[in-house]
Amino acid sequence: MKRQLRNRIFGLAAGTVAFGVISACGGGGGGLSVADGGIRGTGSSVGPVSGFGSVFVNGVKFSTDGIPNQTVESDDGIEFETDLSKGMILRIEGQWRDDGTGTADRLIYDDTLRGPVDQVDADPSGAGEFVTLTVMGQTVLVDRQTVVRGTTYATLLSGAAISDHVRVSAWRQPDGSYRAGYIETIAVNATDVELEGRVSAVDTSQNRFTIGTITVEYDELSVNFGSGLTESDLTTTTVLEVEGSLAGTVLTASSIDRDDARRFSRNAGDDIQLTATIDTSYSPSGTAARPGEFRIGELTVRVTDATELDDDLEVSDLNEGLLVQVEGQFLSDTVVEAEEIELRDGNAKVEGVITSAADNAFVIGGVEVRVLPTTALTVEDGSDISFETLPIGTTTVEVEGVEKQQGTEVFIEALKVEVDDELTSPADRNQYELEGKLAAISPSAITILGVTIDATSASYADNSQADIISRFGNGEVLVLEVEYSRDGNNFTAVEIELEENDDD
Repeated sequence: MKRQLRNRIFGLAAGTVAFGVISACGGGGGGLSVADGGIRGTGSSVGPVSGFGSVFVNGVKFSTDGIPNQTVESDDGIEFETDLSKGMILRIEGQWRDDGTGTADRLIYDDTLRGPVDQVDADPSGAGEFVTLTVMGQTVLVDRQTVVRGTTYATLLSGAAISDHVRVSAWRQPDGSYRAGYIETIAVNATDVELEGRVSAVDTSQNRFTIGTITVEYDELSVNFGSGLTESDLTTTTVLEVEGSLAGTVLTASSIDRDDARRFSRNAGDDIQLTATIDTSYSPSGTAARPGEFRIGELTVRVTDATELDDDLEVSDLNEGLLVQVEGQFLSDTVVEAEEIELRDGNAKVEGVITSAADNAFVIGGVEVRVLPTTALTVEDGSDISFETLPIGTTTVEVEGVEKQQGTEVFIEALKVEVDDELTSPADRNQYELEGKLAAISPSAITILGVTIDATSASYADNSQADIISRFGNGEVLVLEVEYSRDGNNFTAVEIELEENDDD
């Protein structure tokens, strides 16, 4: 689950990056390296929306002025650009340039799931790293990178039942579960549900099959088959998407289509940008240094010696479940040669009030946070906020991101910035939490995410100071979760705990 994924990516060292802070319009952020120049790609860009004022996807600000009425192609009630929300996984067809701008010719959106919630289960460790929802029998992982609307992440953590329906935009994971980029509570409408999942018990003679706990029934004369699908394909297709009416555990289908992996299909252009979880881990091929491949959906992604791996990624890190951004070129309808691969999973976080902000960067508890066009800025209730309106010194802000280093500067490149929807009490405005890779330690202090924090043995949970010092000295990469306070310019640890031991 999420904790295993976080432990895997926390092992990555922070590397020097080739790009600096980029001005973000409407709260979205960068991603791939950006430099002045001409057309970089023509084709499709698929990923979570991170900002508006145009539409930001995969770090590119796509102008939608050429699309009449900024129409979105969707049958899920998303008609116009203004209906989109940050976190929704969107396909844009068009062009993008080296300066980080692009032109959209089409906007295409499709829900992954839409319907009732069977069950809500919080992180069993008690650490609050994720919530698992069961939606019509399908497992949906909601983590701190997920944009939540209509409810709050804290409410989900409480395990309270959800009587409304939900709209989910997600990536299907190798184990068949879904990792949500976006989830929203919506009005109950049993005549308009959408289900995706692994197909079993197909019986075309009875016009039915099963997806998880749901029996799907259809009329072959009236059901709409999409993406070239036919009834005979039902017996050979592994995963399907169905829309229709739900009564108990029976879904009467109005349409049957291939699953959301069709987001990544080739169009007239040969280039693609995509953000998705890896389905099949990297495997090497040949005798050169790095040639090999991994799979995302129905695509095989080839890695060559020329592929740029950002964030100090190694090919050995490209394992199933990791969220990455890939830019490359189609060699065929199902094979993409990667030009650049970037980590889009968080490996660092900080929480507290902002003490200062300027030039698309701010400071929380001594930690510098940089906002790029890939950054989603939201309020806890899911509403939007811009960099310019972030609260200074009054309200708790939580950041999930990737640790970076440029020379001697260490900072978090934010993936998501979430602002509490209530003011923080004055007594708590000098209290902070962070999680990151230990950079230095002594009997009296630790350094994490570029911040040195006074820390005596009494600050460590389970009297673990000596153990941590020993393991760090032996070269282990250790991730610590630290609660600390500020007094003037000094920071003092309240509690320090190894992330692997965190159970509260």
